[in-house]
Amino acid sequence: MKKVFIVTLTYKGDRETSDFLDSLLLVDTGGISLNVILVDNSPEKPFKKDVRKYKKLNLKIIQNSENLGFAGGNNKGAEYALGKGADYVLFINNDTVVDRYFLKELLDLLKDREDAGIVVPKIYFEKGYEFHKDRYKEEELGKVIWYAGGEFDWRNVLAKHKGVDEVDIGQYSQISVTDFASGCAFLIKSDVLKKIGLFDEKFFLYYEDSDLSLRTKKSGYKIYFCPLSIVWHKNASSSGGSGSDLQDYYISRNRLLFAVKYAPFRSKIAVLRESLRLMFSGRKWQKAGILDFYLGKFGRGSYPIS
Repeated sequence: MKKVFIVTLTYKGDRETSDFLDSLLLVDTGGISLNVILVDNSPEKPFKKDVRKYKKLNLKIIQNSENLGFAGGNNKGAEYALGKGADYVLFINNDTVVDRYFLKELLDLLKDREDAGIVVPKIYFEKGYEFHKDRYKEEELGKVIWYAGGEFDWRNVLAKHKGVDEVDIGQYSQISVTDFASGCAFLIKSDVLKKIGLFDEKFFLYYEDSDLSLRTKKSGYKIYFCPLSIVWHKNASSSGGSGSDLQDYYISRNRLLFAVKYAPFRSKIAVLRESLRLMFSGRKWQKAGILDFYLGKFGRGSYPIS
């Protein structure tokens, strides 16, 4: 029997994590035994819910002694999964809830496409977490798209979600090859992870999923969007929300790191010029992130995250 390991992080997020695990209890696995690895990045406030409730999930908790970020925390879980003989690893945020058949759909697609290395579900905003909360009718909530595939804008060095803010009326119902997998949720073959390596811990948080996606593609695999697999996302609930100081710091720094590593030459120059302008006119933590890029302070960097 194939082994599927689900890796998720928690950081002072007992309520979100419990909601996520509760949704996993209802998942149709198609006879596959689930193995859930909860990596706890908050040593000062560890996850304290009654884990006996999740016996069906074969829940394993890895308690980190410090916050290792998205990249380092997920790598701890992936290392454990690979050590236990995982055939597939699902990386998924703890601030999500999942559809009953989301995993089955991902597995079916990954098995059917020999050239597939990664498959990604359709991701909706959870109700109340939309960017534009007053835009939608009550019956549209829960069907507002957060991710329906992704594409790189190399001119501006941005990873863009397809369909974001649109109400799903079937316009993204086709299986398609996509530029990148969102770190919010994706299923990857273990053989791919063994070949390309795990998340680059220089990124710590943000752009590590884009980096992993490009390494996957450079190794000859494709990334597929699976529209029949559904996940709901409580967007940015663990990082202070969109536009937070934390996002300012890590996105500003890591976009530069990503650009230098992958972008076309002209785009590299444009992004570097923009960064010098923002050093004077940007917000406080944008400036700090850009400065740390030039100083080579990667990983956790200078942001005062506990």
